[in-house]
Amino acid sequence: MPRRMTNLLGLAVLVYLEERPMHAYELHRQLLDRDAAQTFRLSYGALYSVVRQLDAAGLISPSGTDRAGRLPERTTYTVTDEGRAETRRWLSRLIAEPQHEYPAFAAALSLIIVLPPDDARTLLEARLERLEDDVGAIAQQRTAIVAGGLHPIFVIEDEYRERVLGAEADFIRTLLDRFDDPDAGWTEPWRAYHQGTPDVGASENTTDTTGEPS
Repeated sequence: MPRRMTNLLGLAVLVYLEERPMHAYELHRQLLDRDAAQTFRLSYGALYSVVRQLDAAGLISPSGTDRAGRLPERTTYTVTDEGRAETRRWLSRLIAEPQHEYPAFAAALSLIIVLPPDDARTLLEARLERLEDDVGAIAQQRTAIVAGGLHPIFVIEDEYRERVLGAEADFIRTLLDRFDDPDAGWTEPWRAYHQGTPDVGASENTTDTTGEPS
């Protein structure tokens, strides 16, 4: 069955509303308090739009209104039975089925030849330094949270993020080692490309458009 929503923030809203009915402002505060902005594209405008879409799809429904002082009236929402079923279907698919996510870094690597190798090295070293800082910060925060009594399952996304960033850092270290290894044969063809040497990277035996070896 086609999914009526694809924005992952909607899945977070469904799960949070299973805890208790909330209005959009309270949902936003809860998401911020639990550091969900590290995992979801979060803004109040985006959240409000998602809440309206979930309501229109019948996955949540208004359960009341309240007003605090002179603030506008707020609608409280609760998850419907259909919303609970959709939450489990959606979450199960995300966990079981890998999806291609078009990471920006992979896109940049596919075009990195445009930069001179020395510039690319400098940029990769800067990225590696930031990654190492991020991995350390995430590990420190996760350790502190677990030491405070929270079960590790409740911050498992931080462990995943730490491992993914660590794997990326390892990849960059390997790539930088290839820059330094003359036997790897990476740097010279790259420099030749920027010096305008023709046919860099082509095999010795090429074929022209007629199919005959050149």
